[in-house]
Amino acid sequence: MTVDNPRIGLFVTCLVDLFRPTVGFAAVKLLEDAGCDVDVPMAQTCCGQPAFNSGDRADAAAIAENTIKAFEDYDYVVAPSGSCAGMLKKHYPELLKDTPMAERAEAFSAKVHELMSFLVDVLGVETVDASHAGSVTYHDSCSGLRELKIREQPRKLLDSVKGLKLKEMRDSDVCCGFGGTFCVKYPDISNKIVSEKSANIKASGAETLLAGDLGCLMNMAGKLQREGSDIKVRHVAEVLAGMDDKPAIGGGNN
Repeated sequence: MTVDNPRIGLFVTCLVDLFRPTVGFAAVKLLEDAGCDVDVPMAQTCCGQPAFNSGDRADAAAIAENTIKAFEDYDYVVAPSGSCAGMLKKHYPELLKDTPMAERAEAFSAKVHELMSFLVDVLGVETVDASHAGSVTYHDSCSGLRELKIREQPRKLLDSVKGLKLKEMRDSDVCCGFGGTFCVKYPDISNKIVSEKSANIKASGAETLLAGDLGCLMNMAGKLQREGSDIKVRHVAEVLAGMDDKPAIGGGNN
C-alpha cells in the first residue's frame, strides 16, 4: 500500500515517553519532512512486551486489543523502536489468532513499521537534511535486525548526513545484554554481554554511539558511563533529524 500524504499513528514507546521525549519529536520531524501527517493517539500504552516475555499472555492480549483499536484507522503505524514494532507486527497476530480480533490483528500488523524501515523501504527516503560533525558507530538492535531485517536502512540515511563519519564496530549485530526483562532475570550474564559490547564500541574509535532502540541505548550508555567513557550515546533519529544539540543519553558528563 502506498498513500500520498499518509496519516501516521506514531507509537512513541514507553521509554521514549518517560526517558527521552526528544526521540519522539525527532521521529515526528523526520516523518513530517517526508510528507506525512503525524498523530500521537493518547489511548496508546505499553506494547505489552514485558507481559508477553514473562508468559502473561492474557494481559499481553488485552494490551494488544487496546493498541489495535487506538491505531487501526491510520494508514500506517510507525514506532522509533525495532523491539516495540516487532511486538506489534509479529506477536499481536500470534496472541490474537484464535479470538474475534484475529482478522483485525492481521490487518493492523500489515500497517506496522519501524521508523528507519518506514522512511527507506516504504517512503523511499534516501537523504536527510542534517549535519553532524564527528564520527559515529552503530549498534544493530536484536529485534529490529532479526525480526524486521533492519540493517542497511539507518546506514543509508546516515550516509547522507553532512560531516558524519561512520566507524563500524566489531560484532555490531551482537546483543548488548539488555533484552528487556532478560537483564533483570540474569544480571550477571547481561553485564558480561554489555561489557564485551562496550569494549567493541570503544575500540571503534567513534565519538558517538547510535542505535534505534532506547532500551539498548540506555543499557550501553550506563555501562560506558560506569567505565568512565566520554563516548556520547544517542538514538539514530535524533541525529537524522538534526536534533543532536541536546544532552546525550545519560548526558551528565557530556
